[in-house]
Amino acid sequence: MRVLFVGPAHPEAAWLFKALQESAHSLQRADDLRDGVFLATQETFDAIVLMVIDIAHYPSLLAFLAEFSATANGASIVAVLGAATAQDRTRVLRAGADACFCQPYSFIEMHERLHALRRISGTRAVAANSGPASASFAFNRPSLDTATRELVFGMRRLAVTRREFLLLECLLRQMNAPVARDQLIRYAWPEKEDVDPSSVNLVVSRLRRKLLDDVPQVRIETVSRFGYQVSIAS
Repeated sequence: MRVLFVGPAHPEAAWLFKALQESAHSLQRADDLRDGVFLATQETFDAIVLMVIDIAHYPSLLAFLAEFSATANGASIVAVLGAATAQDRTRVLRAGADACFCQPYSFIEMHERLHALRRISGTRAVAANSGPASASFAFNRPSLDTATRELVFGMRRLAVTRREFLLLECLLRQMNAPVARDQLIRYAWPEKEDVDPSSVNLVVSRLRRKLLDDVPQVRIETVSRFGYQVSIAS
């Protein structure tokens, strides 16, 4: 899942950012709400996590939520507060957040809520394009199991590493369409500013070997001088 994380330079924010990162999410970070709104317009995110710990900054969060809602492009918005009352959380939800947590919160619950919100948005997308053809396409399309970190295709499952998972997730967002190498690097190596292109080649080669052994129908094809794409063998 591609996540925009907006949070202050605070140990609690650093912990949550790392927890999301270790849960095989691709994260982009902003330190303040204004920068977060700008980044939300630059690419498509699955979720936007807004962490505001200081009570004095809650009014700013309420003001910015409308802007995030307008620029989210379908992304789920999750607010994470410090100490907060039921009234505080209600205001945040009314201002545009899809979910709101306050300290002390459970990361497991938050993580599952993020996935639940994504499932809801995915169900709506399928319903909007419902029909026999789309149902057949969905059945024959590879997917990723975030709980087990596996590629799933029909009855077959393939365990992958965190880096392989992120790279596959990026490719599967544009099934049967080429994905630029730079885009793959931003998605699968979000914590690094400079990534050697050979690192992409290495991960792709490793994945191809795994796919050939366990899920040969799923292929990663090279698009000359551009990047890669995932396709299904006929």
